[in-house]
Amino acid sequence: MLAMIETDLGLRPASKPVYVFLGDYIDRGPSSRETIDQLIRHSQANECVFLKGNHELIAIKCLSNRSLFDQWLRLGGMETLNSYQVATHGVKNGKRIVELQASFHEALPQSHFRFFRDLQTSLVLGDFFFAHAGVRPYVDLADQKESDLLWIREEFLSSDADFGKIVVHGHTPVSEVEVGINRINIDTGAFATGRLTCLVIEGDSLAAISTI
Repeated sequence: MLAMIETDLGLRPASKPVYVFLGDYIDRGPSSRETIDQLIRHSQANECVFLKGNHELIAIKCLSNRSLFDQWLRLGGMETLNSYQVATHGVKNGKRIVELQASFHEALPQSHFRFFRDLQTSLVLGDFFFAHAGVRPYVDLADQKESDLLWIREEFLSSDADFGKIVVHGHTPVSEVEVGINRINIDTGAFATGRLTCLVIEGDSLAAISTI
């Protein structure tokens, strides 16, 4: 995807492109650690804004809250831990969870910890509001709760309310990019489909770049 974006920028140069990433960089795949490495490298040469997804929220909370490990492992955390070379056999044992947490602490590079720590929950750019999952209808954008920005589904997806900005989001996979009157969903289920989608916003035009 990053290579495809570079090709697109070569064809349609922008004076100051801003890369906005919507979260869920980890879990459900074999290369979570490598993905974070790639994003960090990309941010060193480009203007990037990294938003927090619910998967990053749970992973970073697991560093201090062992009770969340079961939920994280069900959401794909096993693959993430394996990518950090953390052995995950026997994780159902309570004592093993303690060891797992300690191993994750030890395996997580400081640069990755800072990456997770510094993730933003939302971003406003012009007429657009970016968040991982969406927003709570009839709540001012400045007053949105992190839990809604990272987890909300039906109340947001079914709403025809004017949010004040067009909300660009992911979190809920769809077969095709959804462009509605108040929101744009670009989550095309990459973990299952291999289709990662980038929304290109320039002036009053919208375009999409997809890996499939």
